Order: sequence, then C-alpha cells, then structure tokens
Amino acid sequence: MLRAKCFVWVLVALAGCSSGVYQYVPAGAPGAQPKISDLPPVVLRFENPSYVALPDPQRVFNAVIDVVDDYFRIEREEPVRVFGTMATEGRIETFPETGATIFEPWRKDAADGYERVEGTLQSIRRRAIVKVVPAGSGFLVEINVFKELEDVLRPEYSTAGAATMRYESGLNRLVNPVGDQPAERGWIALGRDPALEQRMFEDLQWKVGRLIPPSRLPGASGCSTDCGPPGCGAPVNLSPGYTTPANQTPASPPTMPDPMLGG
Repeated sequence: MLRAKCFVWVLVALAGCSSGVYQYVPAGAPGAQPKISDLPPVVLRFENPSYVALPDPQRVFNAVIDVVDDYFRIEREEPVRVFGTMATEGRIETFPETGATIFEPWRKDAADGYERVEGTLQSIRRRAIVKVVPAGSGFLVEINVFKELEDVLRPEYSTAGAATMRYESGLNRLVNPVGDQPAERGWIALGRDPALEQRMFEDLQWKVGRLIPPSRLPGASGCSTDCGPPGCGAPVNLSPGYTTPANQTPASPPTMPDPMLGG
C-alpha cells in the first residue's frame, strides 16, 4: 500500500512539472519557435583562407599539422617544399571521423553543443582538407571541413526483416568487386562546417600569431598604410617570389637539397 501511494505522489509531481498541452503556433506568429533558417549564422572571425606572415615554411606547416592533429587523424600530408626560389603547395588530408557525442567531452571536433547533440542522435562524420599556399613573404592557409550524414537503408533497430522487399529502391547486386570501394558511398554531404573551421583558425592563431585577412594584404583593393603586415605597400624584393616588409631585415629564403642531384 505504501509503495502504491509513493508511486501516485511521483506521478503527481511529474505532472506538475509538465509544460502543459502542446498548442500549434503558425510560423511568424507571436510566440512561434524560430526555424533553423532564422537562427543567427556563424560569426566568421577569420577569413578562409587566412594569411600567415611568417617566411619559414617548415614552422608554418608544422603549426598547421599540430592544429589539425588535435581534431582529426591525418591520412596523408604533402609538406611545403622549397627549391631555390620556388615553393610548392602543402596539403593535408584526414580520415573521416565520426562526430563527437555528449559522452565524449574530450573530443574537439564538435564546435558547439548543438553539433555534439546531433552527433549523439545521428550518424555524423567529418573530414578535413587543409592547404598551405606560398604567397609573398608568408603563406595562405585554407581549412575545409566537410560534414556528412550516413544514409542507411533502414533504422538500426528496425523490426522489419532484412529480406523484406522495399518499394522505394531496386535490388543492388555487386558481382566480383575490384579494388577498394569508395569511402563516400552511403553518406550524404551536408556541406561545410564553418564553426569548426573558425575554431581551428583560432588555435592556429595561438601558435603562429596574428592571422591577416587576404583582403588587407598589400596590393589588395582598399589596402592602406595601416593594414596588413608592417610596412604595407612598401615590400623589399629579395628574389623572385620572396618579399619582406621594409622595416624588417631581409633574410635569404630557405633552401633544400635538390633530390634530382642526390645532394
């Protein structure tokens, strides 16, 4: 009897905490919930790509590697290589990583609480492609984070049998597959993840210093004497492809042994 009374009191307490009967409110009416399209956009603090005003390619590329490694597992990397006065483009590609959940607070690939909850309730994965492009006396760093949603034939715990004929798709037969299967198959592209890209740029700024928007570089439209690197508008030519601000001591560009000569 006592147990039944306690159960009734618990039900009464839960009923008192309820929010009442749901009432439909048309979109645009007072009290209506905002739509996803009405939510404020992500605030872009950094331009993508952003300019790193450091002439050392190894230092810049190592800093980018350090940032990317905190968020993703790197699949392949092509560092910036310098041959005399010419430098090649650096590139970093990562493995697809499943989205962080609310039970994994130590993971950093979810930029905010919404992304973390979505990664808990949905099968989300992300991958990144980062480019380091030589530009003048520094480098342009471009970070692209792609977000994808898994496309499954049926819910994971569906009660329908696997042999049940489905009406919205035909039969799929795979006979003698050759080579690796495409990793993108079975995933729906959701576009870029600008919030995570901004967080990675913020970490990069802590490692290399101030990131300069490309629109404020010397030679860009609207550039004045107080924008871009120190000495904007008055670069000192060192050699083809290398410049340095006028109030800094010129330094020779880094060189590497020519692999074709074996030395």
